[in-house]
Amino acid sequence: MAETITMPKLGFDMAEGTLIRWVKNEGENVNKGDVLAEIETDKATVEVESSASGVVRKLLVEAGSVVPIGDPIAIVGSADEKIEEPKKVTEPKVEQKTEEPKGGEQKVEPKKAEEQKAEPKAEEKPAPQPAPTPAPVAQAAAPVQEGPIKASPLAKKIARDQKVDLSKVQGTGPGGRIVRKDIETALASGIAGRQPGAAAPTKAPAVMPLPSFVPVPHEDEVIQPTKLRQAIARRMSESKTSVPHFYVTHEYKMDGVMQMRKQVNEYLPDNEKISVNDFIVKATALTLRQFPNLNASLNGTNVVHYGHVNVGVAVTVEGGLLTVVVQDADQKPLRQISGEIKTMAGRAREGKVKPTDIDGSTFSTSNLGMYDVEEFSAIINPPEAGILAIGSAREVPVVESGELKVGWRMKATISIDHRVSDGAEGAQFMQALAGFLENPVRMLACEVPVRGKRDLLLLKPNLSEAIYSFLRYSSVALSNGFWPALRALIQASRLVM
Repeated sequence: MAETITMPKLGFDMAEGTLIRWVKNEGENVNKGDVLAEIETDKATVEVESSASGVVRKLLVEAGSVVPIGDPIAIVGSADEKIEEPKKVTEPKVEQKTEEPKGGEQKVEPKKAEEQKAEPKAEEKPAPQPAPTPAPVAQAAAPVQEGPIKASPLAKKIARDQKVDLSKVQGTGPGGRIVRKDIETALASGIAGRQPGAAAPTKAPAVMPLPSFVPVPHEDEVIQPTKLRQAIARRMSESKTSVPHFYVTHEYKMDGVMQMRKQVNEYLPDNEKISVNDFIVKATALTLRQFPNLNASLNGTNVVHYGHVNVGVAVTVEGGLLTVVVQDADQKPLRQISGEIKTMAGRAREGKVKPTDIDGSTFSTSNLGMYDVEEFSAIINPPEAGILAIGSAREVPVVESGELKVGWRMKATISIDHRVSDGAEGAQFMQALAGFLENPVRMLACEVPVRGKRDLLLLKPNLSEAIYSFLRYSSVALSNGFWPALRALIQASRLVM
């Protein structure tokens, strides 16, 4: 049985399509799914597939035709069956040029012919009509009107904008009133004089032709993801779909960190320089000690608060990223944290990580500051309860005490598992983190190991800061026993003397 192929609808807003060319001609065999024609919409050129198999019996429209959706364009059937040409579903919007048939006979539609037979007298004796009044377009020039010119406000505005002399426009409104249509007709016909002093229209500059463009062909490439990338995809998809994230962003004053880093690095060799990220890892660990609910994970219906503060640091490697772990980061000095991160990151990039390098993190950090990223949000690394996303430290204009100055600022965003914590605690954590980052001497004062005068001076170039460090250290040492406190006291007395 013959099947009619219609113009398909290729979008919810598509009303018609232009048939660019026929791929199959009449008499050719076609299978279901073969490309039958190419059509162009207002968005793209699309291939139309045949919805039936057989022989192309009839092409109902010519190439270049604009066809409404749903109208028949071709008939596909068997070679010997009888077919009937279907009627168009949609009438054309605008009538095309009327061709006169041979012999001078005028083509009359059946419905119109019946109307002519029903009213023959009306055709024989047409009613007298007044002499046609020539349209304004046909006038050579309109007579100059005397007295005030009658024109609608809109017509006056258009005439004023287009510099048209209303006295030379013939009005067709009530009482000879000039309306908008009269102005538009006068402009189209060119008979409207311009007002005195109006500049003559200038020709538009010639449009330069567009340079020829020959696209360079590029083939698609299918890449098999590495096992690392597959693991990242699996874990991050699980985290984002099963863990309800919420985010808190805070801007930190980094002037103190940047100044202290510069002072400390003056005493260190190039391979032991301390980075801004080392300060952030240390500050994060100390803050987590104050917020055990964020140094935690959800185990079934219970929340596990970890005794150790093991901070994970995301490291970029080939094909993805790995998280190396600084064990007990809250208890280690800055130089040790910096050295461990450098060593573990080097092994990770060489593909020679140890199990302890990447296992046991209780909280993670991800720093994109080296890529000049202002801020971003990170996905929690299960089963942890949070992750800190760190942007770059920048010199920006700031206002302090009513004065405009240049200062170092850095934005960071914490992502937290809403099943474990809430926004208020997240905001308090970020405020407490500011206490360490904006007053970095607090980080150094909380360091447990004090090996001698030289190490203390390395980390505290200012004597008063060193004494403050001792006082803070003593409070920590006393909780560990008498002898550590005594050693700290002797070291501090030597430093003061």
